[in-house]
Amino acid sequence: MMQAVQTNTFRNWKYFINLIPVAFVLLGNLNGGWFTLSNFAFTFVVLALGELLLPEDKSNEAGEDDVLPDLLLFLVVVGQLFAVTSLIYGVYTQVISGYWILLAALSTGTATGSMGIIAAHELIHRKEKFWNFLGRFLLFSVLNPYFYVHHLRIHHKSVGTAADPVSALKGETVYAFAFRSIYGQLQQSLALEKNRCEKAGKWGYGLHNYVVAVYAGGFLLLGALTYFFGIWVAVAFLLQATVANLLLEYTNYIEHYGLRRNEKERVNELHSWQSDKVVSRYFLIDLSRHSDHHFHAAKPFNTLVSYENSPVLPGGYASMFLPALFPPLWFSLVDKRIPKIS
Repeated sequence: MMQAVQTNTFRNWKYFINLIPVAFVLLGNLNGGWFTLSNFAFTFVVLALGELLLPEDKSNEAGEDDVLPDLLLFLVVVGQLFAVTSLIYGVYTQVISGYWILLAALSTGTATGSMGIIAAHELIHRKEKFWNFLGRFLLFSVLNPYFYVHHLRIHHKSVGTAADPVSALKGETVYAFAFRSIYGQLQQSLALEKNRCEKAGKWGYGLHNYVVAVYAGGFLLLGALTYFFGIWVAVAFLLQATVANLLLEYTNYIEHYGLRRNEKERVNELHSWQSDKVVSRYFLIDLSRHSDHHFHAAKPFNTLVSYENSPVLPGGYASMFLPALFPPLWFSLVDKRIPKIS
């Protein structure tokens, strides 16, 4: 059962904390040194502690007619550009050098993953071409074309079944899952695009294949960065993209871990993990209300609701990151919460 949705504009302002990483990334990339770890420390220390200390927010208010959610998503795109550009600038001008490049890429990738990919997830569900394009642009900034294809055409249809590599199995570690998930998404996305192209009379692995085309563009971008700014700028860009995509796989892991369904059963609120922790809710623009997202995929993030009968994680996305890295701890916390019907 879920509560009735009420309108409340103030709730939509809370989501703007999603933009905070941009400030920390700029601080690090424009000053170098230990500042390069600013956003990493903010995300995995400050937010994790905040999530442990702050209570849940189960309110089901929404501002459906408010312009704030769209404004936020647009500002995330701008913020993503600032974050990536500042990394390029910092490395090129040698404000960031040596092993600080790795740390800056780690901090920047934490932002482009926790901010950019999450906004992209929202935008690729949009039917309007402009917003959909912005979602695909955000994914291009982290060199990920397969999520756009796989998430919409396979994951939502097959979630919780053997056909979906993004649904983690009970007893599967996040490390094994990340490898299986990325490989499976790439393989299935390429196959889908190959079939689509061939039906249209085109070569299956040509530039009409969306995955191939975006990766070709990514290689050109890395080549251009190397030519104009040097190899270390290209390396930094590639590292931040890698970090962002690994964060995406961590998120995929905790969203559906151990939850299974019969292929003939309609996807509902029982097939995704839910968390109403304040930090996860507003910092991740209600991605943690994943149960409702899969039950009603077209709903804007600010209208997602909490279900009383959905499986609930023992913590939010920030506080569950460390347990996920230690499989025995993760299994001890989560396995007992997996519904017996799954």
